[in-house]
Amino acid sequence: MASDEKVHTFEEVSKHNLTKDCWLIIEGKVYDVTSFMDDHPGGDEVLLSATGKDATNDFEDVGHSKAARDMMAKYCIGKIDVSTIPLKRTYVPAKQAPYNPDKTPEFVIKILQFLVPLLILALAVAVRYYTKSS
Repeated sequence: MASDEKVHTFEEVSKHNLTKDCWLIIEGKVYDVTSFMDDHPGGDEVLLSATGKDATNDFEDVGHSKAARDMMAKYCIGKIDVSTIPLKRTYVPAKQAPYNPDKTPEFVIKILQFLVPLLILALAVAVRYYTKSS
């Protein structure tokens, strides 16, 4: 990046903590990894867990390849103003829907949450009816 990199505050970066809007701080730079969420080999949950903090240690602990490090350049959107990073951070849970590993559409999940108990009840009634009449 050029010397006129955009400087982001920690507060600004930490607001981007969703699957559809995810920014990370790694080695003093800010990365918008939103478009990479579905392609990340470790899954989107790994990236989401690294939001709202300096994720440098998380990134280094995994031991990313040179290819992965080279790929980061296209996601870099600026640098972090290190003076805005809190020394001590309080945990703030992300405002995210519950984990959905198979990416099932939410309306299907809601329908299943409604239908499964009804099917169980119908099965119980049928079993009771047929065992009574025998």
